[in-house]
Amino acid sequence: MSVLRIGVLFGGRSTEHEVSILSAQSIITAMDPQRFEPVPLYIDKNGRWLVGGTLKRLVGEGATGEYVYLPPDPTQHSLVPAQDGVGQPPSLPPLDVIFPVFHGLNGEDGTIQGVLELANLPYVGAGVLGSALGLDKIYMKRAFTAAGLPIVDYLPITRRQYEQDPSAFIALVEERLGYPCFSKFANSGSSVGTTKAHNRTELVTGLRLASSFDRKLLVERAVEARELEVSVLGNDEPQASVVGEVVPAHEFYDYDAKYLDEGSRLLIPAPIDAAVAEEVRELAVRAFQAVDAAGMARVDFFLERKSGRVLLNELNTIPGFTRISMYPKLWEASGLSYPTLIARLIDLAIERFNDKQRSQTAIDTRLLEHGTDV
Repeated sequence: MSVLRIGVLFGGRSTEHEVSILSAQSIITAMDPQRFEPVPLYIDKNGRWLVGGTLKRLVGEGATGEYVYLPPDPTQHSLVPAQDGVGQPPSLPPLDVIFPVFHGLNGEDGTIQGVLELANLPYVGAGVLGSALGLDKIYMKRAFTAAGLPIVDYLPITRRQYEQDPSAFIALVEERLGYPCFSKFANSGSSVGTTKAHNRTELVTGLRLASSFDRKLLVERAVEARELEVSVLGNDEPQASVVGEVVPAHEFYDYDAKYLDEGSRLLIPAPIDAAVAEEVRELAVRAFQAVDAAGMARVDFFLERKSGRVLLNELNTIPGFTRISMYPKLWEASGLSYPTLIARLIDLAIERFNDKQRSQTAIDTRLLEHGTDV
């Protein structure tokens, strides 16, 4: 079996740039050298692609590397040095699979996936549609609703609409949702820009913060609930891991609680009834299918304390992927080690790519013989 060259694509123009670097570092370290040759591909905060040597050589002050780009040429499968003109022969070996490890905009939202589709390269994770729906919280919720999945009450608004009449929207939130509530921007992850509001002043402050990141905003009703998470793996026949529970160090699972404060706890498996665990796992698979996800996703839930209702919160198509992140830890508890999980995701990428190649991209040229006005 030949060794596959795996381009691990990380960094990017995103508020979650640093988290992406941590995930990529863990993945590269854990790859089986008998099967894979990891190629670190770093996109800096200006959006430039760099390759060359180890991850540490590409990141930070004094970073070294060669600026490259991936041409939208389905016959090439190679990175091209940026200083070369279009059409110049590539000087870098071809890549077999791309493993995107982005969190947030310009990577997890379908943009990079579109580039990889044009280049006709196999890649890990959801495609353009699944990635876009998985990051946009508003359209994700609309997809969940269309699939009949239970979600938390919310109100969407654009930045322009809010700025034109903020008082009207605040009044609507108070009437429909009440306090406490959460303000967010639509295309976010890792709880960046998410604020819990207990009153009008905090809501206004939270919406001002959210609107500094995105043109689409939303406010969600806060529920008194336990936070559950499930990892999903697969393509057309996805499977769900055991259920885990997050016990945040703060009032809610914000950025600091996720990455900086060691007081947050992950309980695996979650101490819940077997029937509830089975319901959550079933809903996780349905959510995965509702947004046309592929490869992997982490699905987050609320278990309402008073009613015992399970409510779907959101789905992440490229979840945190360090060894201590919930996605791999849940699979580890389900019997799949971290290196094996990485290998399985690469296999799924190749499987999905091969299936896509079965689809025709051309029509019978005889159809054109009947005349056109082109």
